[in-house]
This record gives sequence, C-alpha cells and structure tokens, in this order.
Amino acid sequence: MREYSVPMLVDVPASANCADVVFERGEQNPGAVVFKRGTADGWAAVTAAEFRDQVAAVARGLIASGVQPGDRVALMSRTRYEWTVADYAIWAAGGVGVPVYETSSAEQIAWIVSDSGAKVVIVETEAHESLVGSALAELGEKPAVWCLDRGAISELSAHGADVPEETLKERRTARGGRDLATIIYTSGTTGRPKGCCLTHDNLLFTARNVIAGPLQALFETKDPAALLFLPLAHSFARLIEIVLVESGAVLAHTPNMKNVAPDLQSFHPTFLLGVPRVFEKVYNGAEQRAAAGGGAKSRIFRAAVDTATAWSRAESTGGAGLGLRARRALFDRLVYAKLRAATGGRLSHAVSGGSALGERLGHFFRGAGIEVFEGWGLTETSAPSTVNIPGANKIGTVGKPLPGVTVAVAEDGEVLVKGRHVFESYWNNPAATAEAIDPDGWFHTGDVGTIDEDGYLRITGRKKEIIVTAGGKNVAPGPLEDRIRAHPLVSQAMVIGDDRPFVSALITLDPEALDQWKEANNRPGATLAELRTDPAVVTAVQSAVDESNKQVSKAEEIKKFVILDTDFTEESGHLTPSLKVKRNLVVRDYTKDIDALYG
Repeated sequence: MREYSVPMLVDVPASANCADVVFERGEQNPGAVVFKRGTADGWAAVTAAEFRDQVAAVARGLIASGVQPGDRVALMSRTRYEWTVADYAIWAAGGVGVPVYETSSAEQIAWIVSDSGAKVVIVETEAHESLVGSALAELGEKPAVWCLDRGAISELSAHGADVPEETLKERRTARGGRDLATIIYTSGTTGRPKGCCLTHDNLLFTARNVIAGPLQALFETKDPAALLFLPLAHSFARLIEIVLVESGAVLAHTPNMKNVAPDLQSFHPTFLLGVPRVFEKVYNGAEQRAAAGGGAKSRIFRAAVDTATAWSRAESTGGAGLGLRARRALFDRLVYAKLRAATGGRLSHAVSGGSALGERLGHFFRGAGIEVFEGWGLTETSAPSTVNIPGANKIGTVGKPLPGVTVAVAEDGEVLVKGRHVFESYWNNPAATAEAIDPDGWFHTGDVGTIDEDGYLRITGRKKEIIVTAGGKNVAPGPLEDRIRAHPLVSQAMVIGDDRPFVSALITLDPEALDQWKEANNRPGATLAELRTDPAVVTAVQSAVDESNKQVSKAEEIKKFVILDTDFTEESGHLTPSLKVKRNLVVRDYTKDIDALYG
C-alpha cells in the first residue's frame, strides 16, 4: 500500500472550541472589520466587536429557548451573513449545528430533523417555515422554529435578554475539542443521507493547519477578503467559513448565485472558492461572448486560451521562454485583464473542490492570472484532505495531504485517509461507521486514485461508479464526463454502460448557453425539444464526445449518446445540492432513453 504523510503544523488544545475566536477577537481587536454585508447602498462593514455581540445575543436566545449543551439546532437557509451569526451562536450556546440545504424537500427535512433530534430549527424564509411545519406535522414533540426573514436574529436576541453573562460564558467554555460541533448529512446520491458527526477538534485542527500551511499565502496578501456563495450547508463552504473567521480575513456572503458576477465586481475579493462548474461557467461565458463578437474576436480569444495554457504548462516545467512571455503580455492586455476585472480586479487565487476541475481549466486560469488550487476531501474528513499550494501547484492533481494528514492507496486503488480531521462516527448508525473506518483507523473514502513520487494525489473515479461493460472492460465515467461538460453547450453528462455491450452517454444542454447560441444562429424561437435534434447542435455535442474519447482506449470510448429534452437540476431531483449527479435516479427516470441507445 502506497502512502504519504505531511507533518502537523498547528496543534489544537483539547479545551478549544469553534466559538472561542469570536470572543477572543472581539476583546483583543474589537474594531477590526471581519465581515461586509451587502446592502442597497453597498457593502457595510461589521467589526469584530459587533459580530461578537450579535453572536452572544443570539446564543442567549437559544439558551432561553431551552437549548442545552449538546442539543442539536437545525439551520436551513441560503448562504448569508445571518447563517454565520446563527452558526457561531449555536456553538456559543453549547449546541450542535445541523445544516439543512434550503432546497431540501419535506421528506428530507423530516428525516434530518427527526434523526438528529433537533430541539430548534432556524429557517430563512416564511416559505421554509411553512415547509418545515408540514414536514414535522407528524412528529410527537415539535421543535421551536425561528425565521430569519421574520426577524429571528432580533427576536432571539430579545428572547435571551435576561440570560446572565455568566451563564453564556459557562456554556461556551464548557465545550471542548472532543465534543460534537456539527452533524452534516451527506448529500445522499443513493439512499437516505447519513449524519456525519464532526467535533470541534475535527474542524479547528483542519482550519488552523490550512491557514498555517498550504493556503498561508492567501491570507498574507494586503486586506485579504473572500466572497462566499456556495451553500453553507455543504461541508466545503462550512469549513471555509471557519477558516475565514479564524484567519480574520473579511468575509462577505452572496445568497443568490445570479448575483455572483456583480458582487465580485463590487466587493473586490482577493480569493474565492468554488466547484468546477463555476469555473466552467466563467470560461464558457467568456468564450461565447468572444464568439458573438465575430471572427476576429473569436480568433483572439482562442489564441489567448492557447497562450495561457502553454505559459502555464511551461511554468510547470522550468518557465516560459521570451517569445511565450511576450505573447502572454499581449493577451493580458487584450483578454486576461478583462477577465480579472470582471472578478473585481484583486482576485489572484481560488480554491476548487467537489469534483475534478481538469487540466484544461486549471492551466487556462493560471495563465490568465487567477491560479486555481484544486483540493479533495469528503464530509467525513471535515471537507479537505489534500490541496495544491502556491508555488507547488501540480495541475491535474488534487495536491498533497494537509498538515497532519496521511493518505494511502490500497491494493484495489481505493484512497484511504487518517488524521485528526477524520470524523468519529455516523449519527445513530454504528454499522455504517464500522464499514467506513477499518480496525486500523483508515477511513475508506470510496474514491479511486494514485499517489505520485512527490506525494500528489490524483483522483480517477468513484469505486462504486466504475462501469464494467458486458465485455469485462472497467471504465471510469468521471474523466469522460468532465471533458464533455467542458463544451459551452453542455450542462451535464452521465456515462453509462454497466453490463452493456458498449459505453454510451446521456447529455443535457445548458439553458443559458442555448440562449446565446440561438441568438448567434438566428434561431430565437427554437425550443429545447427542437434543438436537441438540430444537426448543428448534435454536431457540436459530437465534437465534445470526440474530444473526450481521445483520452481513453477504443473499448472505453463513448459509442453513442442522446441529448435529453431537459436538464438535470436540484429541483428535478437529479442533482445533489453540491451538483453531483444522482446516477440511480437518472437511470430510473430515463430508462426509455437508455434502452433506445442499446435497442
């Protein structure tokens, strides 16, 4: 078994908990700006003292509501400032946060709240309040529900006005590293979500070693600031929230994904985090705008992409030559500077996780002046286990282990992990825990990968998603799907072929990209049902499939595909909130299309 370890940089005292930093910084540096809130008049600053006081007031309200040490409090909201206030208030009250995606169904809400035994539920909107009410109607003892849009922060603050300071201090200092901090329910691509139990030590050990180690340079820039727009119910965004609060960088939230572009320009972040689909959208949007501008602009953009990629590859192997540096300088003025300006002008680094970014995008963005560091991990590992770092970014890999983490690859190719960041158990599910963590303490991730001679991990697929064709050929669908999704017109791709004579794919079209395509091709009234069989669209998608097939053997190639008349979305139930395809549900709902491919 091949393994690789990185020594711990920061130890965390056994007495430490996630709420400590809020009260320590509020006392030691009360005037420091730690948040900015979006308002109609721009971004309003929130100081460390103001944040501390709000957290303390809401924590008192939770205590007055009956929350006892170790009690679970569910939090269902989009990513917004009030989420972070509530999150830290739950910890300050001695509680355990249970995040719920704001897109969750009544059945999912009922399962998470009942399984966790939540005593209080904080929701964002009145619609959420109504949904939670109907979801919990059959519960014997219903939790109290507070609504952010109906003034939950103010109401909880008033509710706890009589709770003494001594009581709050006793509550928040009584919780230590071994105590449960949060239960995060996995996305549930198959079956019911499992509650992943993470302690204060899991989260703080990970956050503090990230700050001191691989991403230290991101916090050493002038006035570091980050815009958070991924769902805070997801472990990746949640850990970054903790990293930012621990580091003292300025954090802003964007509740609506449609506002990301204007918020980037007005907030001017120095770094951000995203999932590969976000970076694909940025690239594809720039490419389509160039194509809409005519032949000359399209050629300039294509040349700029080739130059950025060549420059980045050269930087990985000793540095670019004089001619390549000159071309990059030219395209920096023509293309790259405009791309950076669209992100606020200060953005130089980003972190990507959730699924594979791909070398094409990694090299392009680095060449354009925004270096994307790809990382990898699971909810069970407090989000990250590995990440690339400034000055040692090996594009195409997910980096080396974090400080204090050991990663290994078993004989069957499965990636195993050890470290203080690894969860202790699944809530109320000892059988699943025993299956995930072996007697030697290794967490079995379910991902398949390799570790190179320098300790960099490369993820090649999911163990349970490996396709075995009727001819006995093993096929990893992930790399094929990533290449197809790189095409501007494509939204999602799902490769199939288990026990089938050949590999095929279900492909969906990107509605936003189609709008631009229809305008450019003088087809304003064309419907999706018409476009899925349009020869020009089919040819474009075929080119994406052909490009994907270049990376595999003949036996692994996608021989046929079908373009569906709809997209996979969270609302349709075919994507998890972290944008992973629920393969079993897609197979169930598109049986006719799959059968037609093999008919």
